[in-house]
Amino acid sequence: MLDLTQKQFVKHAVFHPFEGFEDLRWKKAGSLKYAFLIIVLLFFAQIAYNRLYGFQYYVSYDKMFNIIPYITQSFIIFGTWVIANWAVCTLLDGEGSLKNICVYSAYAMIPYIAQIYINTILSHVLVRDEYIFIQAVSIIGTGWTVILIFSAIKAVHQYSFMKTVFAIILTIAAMLIILFLLVLLLSLLQQVYVFGYSIYTEIAYRIKAVSYTHLTLPTNSRV
Repeated sequence: MLDLTQKQFVKHAVFHPFEGFEDLRWKKAGSLKYAFLIIVLLFFAQIAYNRLYGFQYYVSYDKMFNIIPYITQSFIIFGTWVIANWAVCTLLDGEGSLKNICVYSAYAMIPYIAQIYINTILSHVLVRDEYIFIQAVSIIGTGWTVILIFSAIKAVHQYSFMKTVFAIILTIAAMLIILFLLVLLLSLLQQVYVFGYSIYTEIAYRIKAVSYTHLTLPTNSRV
């Protein structure tokens, strides 16, 4: 049985997709600290792709920097995946805990994150005729992550091949439902805020108007 450090287990899981996550499970390895660090790197990777990518391949039309989309593309999407997979696989008798799903899924994201950084650098080095190399890196990194995600879900829940496919499909569907409900909730909260603020503004205006009228009235009129 392997006797590796947490850092070595990350490398082992990434470069051994078919047995790496099984070893993680049996050794009860996996660190939330490393998982969080990986998602932070995903957050900065999204910023690098949208703000630092070579202008000959990608032009950002954003005039002002807004951090919200990058938080959504990293932390919120990943968190939704973890919660949706835990909810779905609980119904499908999955053995994975919320922590393990989070850790294993984060480890599986490493190739995808790496290809974003690599392509950001290549976009400043290669000319447009060499774009095929950027595409190759993107396909390899994304495909590798897909394989790792599949292996991670299969290992953490101890599913068969077909049940893993079914669980991933249901997880994606659950993610869409959760994100839709989040959008509705945010829209409702925004409307409540606008309604409450308009009431506050109206009341404040009325109080100010009454106070101003009271102060401007002549003394004999007030009597």
